[in-house]
Amino acid sequence: MLSVDETKKLWQPLSHQLVTPHDETTYQQLVDWLDQLIDEVGEDEQHPLASLMEIIGILIERYEDEQVPEL
Repeated sequence: MLSVDETKKLWQPLSHQLVTPHDETTYQQLVDWLDQLIDEVGEDEQHPLASLMEIIGILIERYEDEQVPEL
């Protein structure tokens, strides 16, 4: 497990990208990022970015559950 100091160093480059969406703009940025990850990762659960893809998917799903009306 990483120490807090190690985590701070690694987190800084991602901290403005990997966020909980609270508006349509941020939501769309995450959707676009997820699309790129899907193209890269595909169905490969062993891919180094597979867990990132899953996390972004969860953030998107949560936003949609809270903000997008059901049809």
